[in-house]
Amino acid sequence: MTENTVPQADSNPAIVVAVDGSAVSYQAVAWAALDAARHGCPLRIVTSICAPVGPAPTVVLSAEDMAWLESEGERVVGEATRIASETLPGEGVPMSSEVTTEPIIPHLIALSRHARLMVLGSRGLGALRRGLLGSVTTAVTHHAHCPVAVIHSTAAADPISARQPVLVGVDGTANSVAALELAFQEASLRKTGLTAVHAWSDVSGPYMPMAGWETLEEQEHATFAEEMAGYAERYPDVPARRILVKDRPVRSLVDESEHAQLVVVGSHGRGGFLGMLLGSTSNALLHAVDCPIIVVRGD
Repeated sequence: MTENTVPQADSNPAIVVAVDGSAVSYQAVAWAALDAARHGCPLRIVTSICAPVGPAPTVVLSAEDMAWLESEGERVVGEATRIASETLPGEGVPMSSEVTTEPIIPHLIALSRHARLMVLGSRGLGALRRGLLGSVTTAVTHHAHCPVAVIHSTAAADPISARQPVLVGVDGTANSVAALELAFQEASLRKTGLTAVHAWSDVSGPYMPMAGWETLEEQEHATFAEEMAGYAERYPDVPARRILVKDRPVRSLVDESEHAQLVVVGSHGRGGFLGMLLGSTSNALLHAVDCPIIVVRGD
């Protein structure tokens, strides 16, 4: 069993993916392996044989039970490593795996301090058929120090999906700036376009006040232009499409996500408050989109 160590800061930080033996967690491994190859960085595969949530067990496991758990953990990371290797034939991505006895949530959060990206499935079952990547994904997305990618069962890597753009939500906040930067990087590495959506109202439909909205729209156009300034010169290989809508951001992004291979959003927007862990938009999108989504926390 691999020792429980947290890597120190690295000039080429790894992509960390959590697995638990469920189908969606193996989807996350394949997606993470492809992204590691794009970034030219290591891939680290992690599983835990400790109960992820709840109070500490009152029953002391026997040596035989512990040996079975360790064997099951090694089987899970072994299968994950095989999937990653078959996803990347001849790519030469450095890979490592870890079976930890620590609770998975604090362990992943500690690893996120030195990771490029944390990748998790949207739900799953652990070695003892306990939930891992449902409650775990929620907790890690709220508290991780690096961007977190959440992979659903539809993380397709087929040629049609690969031609779809990267979708990013922007609103002028620090989190939005960080999300926009990461989205352009991913679009460039994936050799595809980018769709930026700036939704500037939390109200839609007949209840939208009419007086003065033209001035607000002009201000939002100026904000959007300022947000996008400079990216065309820095990423000339990424064709960017801008969408400014007077609508709720969740609905606009969900609609556009049907034509995207990846969604990127900030952890919270201008409707949030200082220290807020996850905004209503990013939280809703985690449950609403079918394609992979990356939640980015600004500095």
